[in-house]
Amino acid sequence: MKYYIIAGEPSGDLHGSKLIKEILSIDNKAKIRFWGGDLMKNAGGDMVMHYREMAFMGFSEVMLNILKIIKNFKICKKDIINFNPDKIILIDYPGFNLRISKWAKKKGFKNYFYISPQIWAWKEKRAKTIRKYVDELYAVLPFEKDYFLKKHNINANFFGHPLMDDFKNYKPKKIESKQPIISILPGSRKQEISKILAKVLKVCKYFPDYTFIIAGVNHINEKTYQKILSENNSKIEIVYNRTYEIISSSKLSIVTSGTATLETALLNTPQIVCYVTSPLNILLAKLFVKIKFISLVNLICNKEVIKEFIQSEVNENNLKKEINNILNGKDIEIKKNYKLLRNLIGLDGVSKRVAKHIVNN
Repeated sequence: MKYYIIAGEPSGDLHGSKLIKEILSIDNKAKIRFWGGDLMKNAGGDMVMHYREMAFMGFSEVMLNILKIIKNFKICKKDIINFNPDKIILIDYPGFNLRISKWAKKKGFKNYFYISPQIWAWKEKRAKTIRKYVDELYAVLPFEKDYFLKKHNINANFFGHPLMDDFKNYKPKKIESKQPIISILPGSRKQEISKILAKVLKVCKYFPDYTFIIAGVNHINEKTYQKILSENNSKIEIVYNRTYEIISSSKLSIVTSGTATLETALLNTPQIVCYVTSPLNILLAKLFVKIKFISLVNLICNKEVIKEFIQSEVNENNLKKEINNILNGKDIEIKKNYKLLRNLIGLDGVSKRVAKHIVNN
């Protein structure tokens, strides 16, 4: 069969790569075209466009790049028609993928949506689109299946969270350091890094007995990091593409909200979550977002396991206080709650179960 996969972000590239490997192991005649990244390319198939050309975050970023987004839609639709896939697999990235699902369903294609949109947080009206245009939905958080199935009558499946596959028999190498490490994960998008890193760097001076390390990603130009470090007179080391090793070597991590919060929890490292965006995005969030927490850890556990700081709360005093709390004993309680989290999100083998379901349905 022919499969067309669309992933618009680094996390989608990761999950997409594992899905491609499993599809190829089940269907040895599979032909795959995709929008994604280097991980998916290495897994197999033909890349149409890299997610670097697609990843725009927040209302303001989308509006600034609206012409490019419209062009991407046209390219995608034309390429799907030319490839004529048996199945279209849409991975997260709902702003783009739900629009494609609507168009594709009307053209007679079958849609499989992997990593269900978080409409329980906002844009619940998207439920109507999902119910009408998505054939199979794959939830990755334990409470989502009932939400989609019972509340919105959407054909939802839950096979666990795909991150569990990354940690099967995983034994990360340790980062060598003369002092204990506190790591900074400023995000995977340029606009995230620009807004958050400078604020976090200000707290480093209060902990001279610790080595701070920034977890860098190679799709972000090194000049982006160096410019912020230079402006803040900081000489903190940046280590690229060893994020799991950095996290597992740390006493604690300061993490930008997103998938990294769950990854950090699964690596059993205490963390502080930060989120900074444009004032317009925050205004919209206050008007429409319906959730108590921003981190996946707290959302899944349905309580505050780790501290979350948003906008102006990301400051020296708050970060300093919470770092001290963790270093002075709060880490024990956090790790106890991490055990609860692991029990909730399922066993490994998720990518294989999802791939098998897609191939056979």
